[in-house]
Amino acid sequence: MVSTSPISPSKESVGKSGEKWTAGDPSRPAKWWYSTFHTVTAMIGAGVLSLPYAMAYLGWGPGTLMLALTWGLTLNTMWQMVQLHESVPGHRFDRYIDLGRYAFGPKLGPWIVLPQQLIVQVGCCIVYMVTGGKCVKNFVDITCSSCSPVRQTYWILAFGLVHFLLSQLPNFNSVAGVSLAAAVMSLSYSTIAWAGSISHGRLPDVSYGYKATNPSDLTFRIFNALGQISFAFAGHAVALEIQATMPSTPEKPSKVPMWQGVMGAYFVNAICYFPVALICYWAFGQDVDDNVLINLQRPPWLIASANLMVVVHVIGSYQVFAMPVFDLLERMMVTKFGFKHGAVLRFFTRTTFVAFTLFTGVTFPFFGDLLGFFGGFGFAPTSFFLPSIMWLIIKKPKRFSITWLVNWTTIMVGVCIMMASTIGGLRNIIADSSTYSFYD
Repeated sequence: MVSTSPISPSKESVGKSGEKWTAGDPSRPAKWWYSTFHTVTAMIGAGVLSLPYAMAYLGWGPGTLMLALTWGLTLNTMWQMVQLHESVPGHRFDRYIDLGRYAFGPKLGPWIVLPQQLIVQVGCCIVYMVTGGKCVKNFVDITCSSCSPVRQTYWILAFGLVHFLLSQLPNFNSVAGVSLAAAVMSLSYSTIAWAGSISHGRLPDVSYGYKATNPSDLTFRIFNALGQISFAFAGHAVALEIQATMPSTPEKPSKVPMWQGVMGAYFVNAICYFPVALICYWAFGQDVDDNVLINLQRPPWLIASANLMVVVHVIGSYQVFAMPVFDLLERMMVTKFGFKHGAVLRFFTRTTFVAFTLFTGVTFPFFGDLLGFFGGFGFAPTSFFLPSIMWLIIKKPKRFSITWLVNWTTIMVGVCIMMASTIGGLRNIIADSSTYSFYD
């Protein structure tokens, strides 16, 4: 396991010796396909249904270029994280924060890495609460048109109840079945979205011009669209934690099966993202909604099925992003407050976290704007420039080499996305606040 003692003259600390990544999981039995569906579940979620909406503000050329660029750059940074997991012989960086300590130092590392990672993980959990509740409501409204309407708040609460139960599963391996189901559902509803758009055909008066708005508003909306695209590549925040569940030997280090799984995940990612973004934008143009399923009204049973698939997927996504947070909270309770590992601690910490994300999701159910804001502020650092910065510090590639140039390009792109989309997302939240319905 990872040790707290000095491992080289230039590095003071890399982690804690003999510490299990999660209690009850010392054998690390995961296979390469575990990383495929865990990564698919983490990456493909609410973001894929908002990609056509982002295209409506970016246009054909910039939108397609941005989607392809972010896919390629984040695949490279994911490869780097897989390689850095065991960059020190005999040690494994089982958490993002462990790698941050090694790269930036034991004092500075946690302050650089942990806030960004928590923004991603907690932000995703909040957004998935909202998404799950909305899709449950859509499913019921479509399948039971004669039923009395139920407020969206109650559907979000019902969706949250599922997580009070699932959160008691102890570790990543115990949620493998849920994650597999979620990955299958993500591929299924993405296919329904683009296939349904082909069946629907282009709107008679479809327009691919920028959405009608004043210049300043359009600028901020473009910024927000960049955040929505960066949100779609959020798997890096849990990549090291997923790899930590895999066995590793000198003959076959964990980076081999992990990379196989990542390649499979990015293939699934591509066949979901690009058809949904391009085909749905082709069909609806600037009139596409921030959740493309809203534009598809026929056949009702198919759209209802897609909404139900989204529900299953975000159930798994919530657990994948929440599991490292559970680990962090439980370790803090043990080390700082003297609690003992066990069912009581697990129930207390996890129930509290689920209740927090549920309350926040019910209070601020602003789907599109939340995607843009969280996308820039948290996902751009963890998926773009933090892996590149750590690679430059640890591996020290030759200046002006291809690797050096690619990493600096990724850093600059990531910083631009973070600044633009954070500003755009926050501004849109403020501008749209008059239309928000709290506890509706």
